[in-house]
Amino acid sequence: MQTSFSPSQLADPVMASSEAIIRKCVHCGFCTATCPTYVLLGDELDSPRGRIYLMKEMLENERRPTAEVVKHIDRCLSCLSCMTTCPSGVNYMHLVDHARAYIAENYRRPWQERLMRALLASVLPYPRRFRLALGLARLARPLAPLLRATAGLRPLSVLLDLAPRSPVRPEPVRSSTPAAPKSRIALLQGCAEPVLKPAIRAATMRLLNRLGHEVVLAPGEGCCGALVHHLGREAEGLAAARRNVDAWTAQIEAGGLSAIVITASGCGTTIKDYGFMLRNDPAYADKAARVSALAKDVSEWLAEQEALPPVTQTSRLKVAYQAACSLQHGQKITTAAPNLLRAAGYEVLTPKEAHLCCGSAGTYNILQPDIAGQLRQRKVENLERLEPDVIATGNIGCAMQIGGATRLPVVHVVELIDWATGGAMPAALEKSTEAHRK
Repeated sequence: MQTSFSPSQLADPVMASSEAIIRKCVHCGFCTATCPTYVLLGDELDSPRGRIYLMKEMLENERRPTAEVVKHIDRCLSCLSCMTTCPSGVNYMHLVDHARAYIAENYRRPWQERLMRALLASVLPYPRRFRLALGLARLARPLAPLLRATAGLRPLSVLLDLAPRSPVRPEPVRSSTPAAPKSRIALLQGCAEPVLKPAIRAATMRLLNRLGHEVVLAPGEGCCGALVHHLGREAEGLAAARRNVDAWTAQIEAGGLSAIVITASGCGTTIKDYGFMLRNDPAYADKAARVSALAKDVSEWLAEQEALPPVTQTSRLKVAYQAACSLQHGQKITTAAPNLLRAAGYEVLTPKEAHLCCGSAGTYNILQPDIAGQLRQRKVENLERLEPDVIATGNIGCAMQIGGATRLPVVHVVELIDWATGGAMPAALEKSTEAHRK
């Protein structure tokens, strides 16, 4: 795509990066076939190619964003399916991240949107606040119909709908050191996942211990920054990245790390991008690149091991594998989880349209409930059509989004692997089994 950015604009490394990305687009339109919003809406401006045109015009001419431009960019899920399809290597992720930061700086949203976005940014990345908010949500759930019918307040009703119906019991996880550790690993502590599904991290810790690795939880580590980063709150996203780089650098210098293992693939995509996010920060560029190189999705890390614990529980359950977009498109990890599940004795089924997003996409299902709801229904129908015993995924967002629309148990891949190799049956599967017995 031809561009005409000025020399002064290109002196800004962020703008220069976006200009180079735009120039790679050759208008082929391959991305339209795999873009969830284009598949649903059929609007060129709701396709990656259409959005690139909008972002080019906005950035190149340094225009104040219009409500129409913001609408179409807001509708992007950042599922990155377009990057898997693109034959020209257009890094749409970095371009849309820049556009969102530009919009946040140059566009004044209606007060309801500003309030909701500020609420999400100030609550979800903080486990204690999030846990308290979930408790309040259970009390406020009777208000959901009223909020749903009130213009501007519908996202609050979605939050109430997504909140677990009963309190989630915490499962504390502590650093562990076996007698003769094979290596030293940091386990991402996360923010939303340990509040919503603490069993995921507990299962991961059991599995890593069974494999004989020292596991550390880095003091000072917090939210990966993905949530605020994708809301366009660039300064907050970079601050989160720096904080985590400092926490893991301290562990690297204290005893070395062979990997930073991540159980939420949405977080993994962002952490693997720390090197790019902080490339222009002389105090952090090298440290961030080192951290990004160590980051591994748990399925990716397990697939690289020479041997896994022996299978002690052979269930032959039929598992429908929901490939999280952040894993298959963001990190290009497509076979690790299915292969691990097969090796653990499960029958793995792949749904139709496996490349399409379920509609979770961080806070997307809250801020864009109509599109997210259509995508969720489409995904659930494709998964249920397989008639599986359980649905497995590698991202907390997918688990919550899909779990709210199906009676099938939804678990993390690592929970099934832990169970097969000596751990406890996943609680969701246990509840489903009890229901069938009744």
